[in-house]
Amino acid sequence: MDYLPLFHNLKGRRVVVVGGGEIALRKVRLVQEAGALITLVAKDFCPDLLDMHSSDIKQGGNRLELITAAYEHKHLLQYPDAVLVIAATNDAELNRLVSEHAQSSNMLSNVVDDPGFSTVIFPSIVDRSPIQVAISSGGDAPVLVRLLRTRFESLLPAGMAKLGSLAGSFRERVKAKFANGADRKAFWEEVFYGPIAEQAYANNLDRAEQLLTEKLANTEEFKTGEVYLVGGGPGDPDLLTFKALRLMQQADIVLYDRLVSKEVLNLVRRDATRIYVGKTAGDHPVTQDNINQKLVDYALEGNRVVRLKGGDPFIFGRGGEEIETLAEHNIPFQVVPGITAASGCASYAGIPLTHRDHAQSVRFIAGHLRSGKMDLNWAELVQPNQTLVFYMGLNGMETICQQLKQHGLDATTPAALIEKGTSDRQQVFVGNLDSLPSIVRTAGAKAPTLIIVGHVVNLHNQLAWFNQSENQLQGVINKNNEIQNSPKDK
Repeated sequence: MDYLPLFHNLKGRRVVVVGGGEIALRKVRLVQEAGALITLVAKDFCPDLLDMHSSDIKQGGNRLELITAAYEHKHLLQYPDAVLVIAATNDAELNRLVSEHAQSSNMLSNVVDDPGFSTVIFPSIVDRSPIQVAISSGGDAPVLVRLLRTRFESLLPAGMAKLGSLAGSFRERVKAKFANGADRKAFWEEVFYGPIAEQAYANNLDRAEQLLTEKLANTEEFKTGEVYLVGGGPGDPDLLTFKALRLMQQADIVLYDRLVSKEVLNLVRRDATRIYVGKTAGDHPVTQDNINQKLVDYALEGNRVVRLKGGDPFIFGRGGEEIETLAEHNIPFQVVPGITAASGCASYAGIPLTHRDHAQSVRFIAGHLRSGKMDLNWAELVQPNQTLVFYMGLNGMETICQQLKQHGLDATTPAALIEKGTSDRQQVFVGNLDSLPSIVRTAGAKAPTLIIVGHVVNLHNQLAWFNQSENQLQGVINKNNEIQNSPKDK
């Protein structure tokens, strides 16, 4: 971390700005909004700064002082109480001299557009006071920062400021009502994600205050928490839904699976308790019954629990079993769908699961072995013009390919295995029912993987768009049906 983000209280405190043009004007407006006492030093001042000074005098204030002179070190020395010095001229050498003088007096300094000579930098600000968001790249990518600010501006309703002020006025009353910190947090989360917040966003502040007063008067101590079954998607954190992210950020406890990517897990609230309950083939350190009971027990303790699963909770995720247990114990729950691996991985590999010219249907199939066997209705799976997607099929891939051939699919039917799909480590191995097992075995592919069988696989070379590197060429079958290795393997 190059800079430690801090919010600085400047109300009634001295800020010295060296410069009198448009650059200085922007900084003066910003620190003036923060309530600072400002001293400007420059040989000349732009009309807007002169107007601001005149307006300050008319209001009987002394919040904006002008010193008409070429900058000298003495101008800082006469303000030993200054908490910030801003060099805002178009003279780079003068700006750096001002910064050196400020630092020699242990004053914080900012050189506009020159973070290397600054001890503090100004972030891009989204202001919903008392709610504020500050964004910075340390000067490396200002255009990207502006784009991010635009996103935050759209995500944070203008009424967020009113909601923040309303919450502040009730803070002590809520604290007195709920001695337990977890109960207070649960109360506020219900306020911020419910009708009270919506009334504040709509500028119906009287109604919002009334509802908040009623809620505080009628609410008992929280005894039972809630469980959220959240689909974490196939790996790329950008594929999470807004709701998934919101619930992950308010969870007290998170139970997560092996297939949840590290990047997704890192978006969980930092102080939440994380509990790994993943399972691999033949290794179930935590049984499904134990997981179900943990969800119940943690919720009964008053916690907000996220059950975080890779992909979608209801597609080979055993989410149905978990909420059945919750329902039996009258535990409130929500289910947040996620992008299932078939959809996410296929899209990132440039393999459409359906296509007018190649496949009019698609099937999702659990491809893991049970006691070394895979009992599937293979005759139904070999229908023409359909795509087959096998989840958890890495260990059983040879069986899958063999059975499909035995039940009528041509050995040259295109097939692909996607490893770590949607992540920056994604690899796509393309072949056919005959060649794919050997390709994957040679490459040493590891879970998580997804197998796609069908003529849509032929579209990969044309439509692949994500993470195009030499790794993507491993195991591609050339026109002569020969394994074509990637350059790194030659």
